[in-house]
Amino acid sequence: MECPECQSTHIRKNGIRRGKQNHICADYGPQFIKNPKIHRGYSDDVRQLCLRMIVNGMGYRGVERVTNVHHTRLLRWHRLVGELLPNAYEGEEIPRVSKLDEREIFVGKKAARPLVAEWRKGMLAKAQ
Repeated sequence: MECPECQSTHIRKNGIRRGKQNHICADYGPQFIKNPKIHRGYSDDVRQLCLRMIVNGMGYRGVERVTNVHHTRLLRWHRLVGELLPNAYEGEEIPRVSKLDEREIFVGKKAARPLVAEWRKGMLAKAQ
């Protein structure tokens, strides 16, 4: 066995790390493992499959169960792809109909509070 940095054969054992024998070069000094298992990452095919599953409505944990790729890795890939997309189109026309969802309306006593808690221009355009 020889040092991967200086190719010296003057090496010593230097404990066990993550279940593998650790060695140290007596001449040069760095530590190394004889046969490290290096994870090279996921192939592009696996990434495309995962992102296609996410875009088609499958949840992160569901994709994790099918492909054995951790859900935080999936979130990171999804975020990276989203950053590469162009910004949303800024339309020049004010839409005639706007969606109201539960975060924008308040349903309660109408006399005490207005029906719409947050009003934006063009949110409810008059129907002609």
